[in-house]
Amino acid sequence: MLHLRLIAPADRTDSVIELLEGTVGTTHLVVLPGAAREPAGDVIMCDVAREAGDDLLRALRSSGLAEHGSISVEDIDLSLSERADRAEEDAPGEGVDAVLWESLSEATHEESRLTVTYLAFLTVATMLAACGVLTDSAILIVGAMVVGPEFGPLAGVCTGLVRRAPQLALRSLSALLVGFPVAMLLTGAFSVLMDGLGLFSEEDFLKPHPVSEFVWKPDAMSFVVALLAGVAGILSLTSSKSGALVGVAISVTTVPAAANAALALSYGNLTETWGSFAQLLVNLGGILLAGTLTLLGQKLFWARVRGRTPAGA
Repeated sequence: MLHLRLIAPADRTDSVIELLEGTVGTTHLVVLPGAAREPAGDVIMCDVAREAGDDLLRALRSSGLAEHGSISVEDIDLSLSERADRAEEDAPGEGVDAVLWESLSEATHEESRLTVTYLAFLTVATMLAACGVLTDSAILIVGAMVVGPEFGPLAGVCTGLVRRAPQLALRSLSALLVGFPVAMLLTGAFSVLMDGLGLFSEEDFLKPHPVSEFVWKPDAMSFVVALLAGVAGILSLTSSKSGALVGVAISVTTVPAAANAALALSYGNLTETWGSFAQLLVNLGGILLAGTLTLLGQKLFWARVRGRTPAGA
């Protein structure tokens, strides 16, 4: 279930209430006349089945409530109510299958912007991965994968393409196209510094690294893993099962590949540089392809469940 808290100007309250009461899956309607001060208006609260939430949010936004009032949505972890149970039964489909496009767009908007924090996380993750490659440490490499924030922009590109939102797609793509080169450049400088301090060496880099050797040898399996990770990552976002994102993070080698490319370039090893760069592109491309197709599939599936032609999400 979802909990909606709305602020509506007094002259729009009746139409909002009519919309809520006419939506299948809505219950626990509360109206507090004149309770809101900024913006001024009436506070309206209700619970709605997750599977009915997307249509309702789209209708509320179309009514202009977001511009003249406020729309807030929260997930309900526990609801002990027979009315809530009936509301979920009346709504079509299953809540876990439903995609809240407004929520997905908001989440990817926050995670896909090119910010100092994003660059810092990506750079630190790439430097950690470089340490893991030099020491052939699986723990450091996995840790770097978890720290890396790159799935946010990847999901943003997928969402922007499916929702036909070029601004979101371009902003997310910019975060990737700028973020990785910056992180790799700084990691290259980091490796030069560490080499000067005697903590890194070309001898260590040229040693066999059975744990991390795969990061510069892309193959068909690399693409398959990226496809599967893209599917799992998008499903974890749309179903609010964020725990699955950790598994996604440690299943693809975007950050380790970027780190190895920076290391290899700093030591003049062009073979590993190009191999690592190819691995990075394979992973990014596979995730983008699978993520976009997964969202399209969810959109078509949910439209079929509701028995109508898919609208622009």
